[in-house]
Amino acid sequence: MPKKRGNRGLGGWAFLIGVILAVVLGFLGLLDATWTWILVVIGLIVGFLNVADDETHPFLIAGAVLIIASAFGGEAINAVPLLANVLQALLLIFVPAVVIVAIKHTFTMARH
Repeated sequence: MPKKRGNRGLGGWAFLIGVILAVVLGFLGLLDATWTWILVVIGLIVGFLNVADDETHPFLIAGAVLIIASAFGGEAINAVPLLANVLQALLLIFVPAVVIVAIKHTFTMARH
């Protein structure tokens, strides 16, 4: 979901690197405090730079579904710690991204 103009490069790369990192770190079980902060910062970058105005609504819906599924899915599959770790890592990226996009959208709606 990269922006069509402007900061396409950084936001797109942040999204791709973040998802790959989340999957790898989740499978390896390496989610310490440092990696947690790195994933959150990547999520903030994605939220600020990676979603164009016309992509806001689909991103918010998809992000909300992903957050809900990851949160509840992680609890449901605690018997498989590797998958639960991956879902937790994905939450660290998508929660800040969705919150930033939602706040930006709220300000956009308030201006109109």
